[in-house]
Amino acid sequence: MNTPISKEGFIQVNIVVADIKKAAAKWAEILGIEQPPIEKRHLEGGENYTYRGKPISCDLFVCDIQMGNFVLELHEPAGGESSFQEFLDKHGNGVHHLGFEVGDKRDAVIADLEAAGFDTDRTLGIYPGSSWTIVDGEDTLGVNLNIKPKR
Repeated sequence: MNTPISKEGFIQVNIVVADIKKAAAKWAEILGIEQPPIEKRHLEGGENYTYRGKPISCDLFVCDIQMGNFVLELHEPAGGESSFQEFLDKHGNGVHHLGFEVGDKRDAVIADLEAAGFDTDRTLGIYPGSSWTIVDGEDTLGVNLNIKPKR
């Protein structure tokens, strides 16, 4: 790749689960922490959210557990098509993606991954101050990638 992903940019492990309340409680118990809150988030299809290149709305339950320099992010799909529902249907519970912060190299990283044969249209989300792109890496890397300009 002309623009490699820096390992120092590693920021996230995302795990898709069928029962977020159970998973969050067990993670809190294992880590000896108070269980972080679980939030319901709505992703509205349009120019700010696409799945497989189409504007599709979906809902997710999310629980973020801070782990020092990275976050352990639990997602439970809660309605609508999404990369997370696709993963859960195909694999069951498991690691959906690893997240990397790449700064202003985001477009170059995405272009390099696309040129290398990765599907970069799995998911695109834009939110105030940043964005996230889920790159389909399941067949070659064993996991998807989440490429973000900044957290």
